[in-house]
Amino acid sequence: MAPIPITIITGFLGSGKTTLILNLIPQLPHTYKLALLKNEFGDVAIDSQLASSAAISGVQELLNGCICCNLVGQLGDALETLRRDVTPDRIVIETSGSAFPATLAMEVNRLGRETGHYVLDGVVVVIDVENWKGYEDTSYTAKMQQKYTDLIVFNKWELVDERMYEDCLDRVGDLELQIANVKSDKGRVDQSLLLGLDSALAKDGDSVHGGYSKDKQPHDHSAHHQSEVEVLSVNLVSEGNIAKSVNLDSLETFLLSAPRDEVYRIKAVVSASHPLASSSGDVDEPAGPPGSINTYILNWAFGRWTFTHTNTALPAPLNVASSTTGSGSSTKHETILRMTIVLARGEATKWKRRIEKGGMIEQDGEGGFLMVDRVI
Repeated sequence: MAPIPITIITGFLGSGKTTLILNLIPQLPHTYKLALLKNEFGDVAIDSQLASSAAISGVQELLNGCICCNLVGQLGDALETLRRDVTPDRIVIETSGSAFPATLAMEVNRLGRETGHYVLDGVVVVIDVENWKGYEDTSYTAKMQQKYTDLIVFNKWELVDERMYEDCLDRVGDLELQIANVKSDKGRVDQSLLLGLDSALAKDGDSVHGGYSKDKQPHDHSAHHQSEVEVLSVNLVSEGNIAKSVNLDSLETFLLSAPRDEVYRIKAVVSASHPLASSSGDVDEPAGPPGSINTYILNWAFGRWTFTHTNTALPAPLNVASSTTGSGSSTKHETILRMTIVLARGEATKWKRRIEKGGMIEQDGEGGFLMVDRVI
């Protein structure tokens, strides 16, 4: 049986990786089986829920860490699960925003050699042209993601003037590498460009664009990329036997006020009592009676956000003891928000205190348990 081609899609936080994948799916034959292996910081698998509702044949998740570092040992098991349960025509690995592609590519190559089940097809990096200057100067990983790749996709270029786009091109040119690049069409790239890249990273296990050798690992932990971000996990739990909603006014104020240079990404699953508007004003209207509680997926990056209605239920509350009333009946606890916040270095402690102080993430009405934990 022919090995399964694997495409790695990487890029800094909020660059548009998931959008690229979701726009790829409609271009494939309806019989084509595409599987997704998704890596996320935190414990809220937001993008995987979006992807699993978009005709992807199977999804595996590696949470609470980086797929090229502390989770790399789990890669083989995750790929084997997809191979066994889905028998896909292709597997796409979407990395966390701080993953380093060369290390991941070499692990895929190793697994391919040992099992014969996989072959690395290509590595694609997505660059957010609009917010390029926000992280290019400070992120070692952002630069390395460009260097160890087969195709660069320039995303969100429509939102900037020609001078800013040319500046972004010049900075990529400073790396002095012969790498193909393409502009997306609002997050869409033709599948013929994304698939079948004949990866340079797969051709030579000892030389990756001249940057890797057995004696010189490109993944230099003296400049460890995972230390470039800090991550908070936020849980809001209601108490009582009546369905509750997040306070939407407070949540919107929080989303509007989050500074781009401090907060890189916000992802959440939210219970809401009425349809939620994205920053563009678009509303994903659910079916059902007005005032009913519905679940939405929140994706926030660089001051813009989307709310997408989902039928996926929120997980059970974490670390909340059940309580009993005087009559002996138990009080129900339900999660009404689970959120992962990816922050710049040195910002987690400050934002943890701000959120715990109140007024940003709270239940609509009185009550509710708010838990804020630092993950990384």
